[in-house]
Amino acid sequence: MTDTQDKALTAEIELLTFQVGKQEYAIDIMSVREIRGWSKATPLPHAPAFVRGVINLRGTVLTIVDLAERLGMGRTEASERNVIIVVHTGKETVGLLVDAVSDILAINKSDLQTPPEMSADNNQTFVSALMIADERMIRILALAAALPAESMEVA
Repeated sequence: MTDTQDKALTAEIELLTFQVGKQEYAIDIMSVREIRGWSKATPLPHAPAFVRGVINLRGTVLTIVDLAERLGMGRTEASERNVIIVVHTGKETVGLLVDAVSDILAINKSDLQTPPEMSADNNQTFVSALMIADERMIRILALAAALPAESMEVA
């Protein structure tokens, strides 16, 4: 193993952990733009069920994705206790509706484990890795897979 490969494996990353249903997920903190309280979204006609609609974020139209619905756990009954995590990946900025933000964890990439192969009809996987922290199983969200297709972009 080269020095570069060795450094890549021991590189530390920071993850934002959050609750969706009774499950704990995490995303790379570098993709998080802000965390804000729930605000009612304006529904869009013909949008997928997991797209709650759009909100005005300081003059920008922001698509809100109900992460529980997207992950097949059913629609979130949103209340003021819910949180929107504003994330940016590639050229998309989207709000993720989650139950609560938990923690920020600094971990080594070597602590991430590959999830088991699961055969699904649509072959879409939303978990890129797994990790164990304090006896908790945390799923690392494959952010790009969970976001709506670019054709859904409003702006």
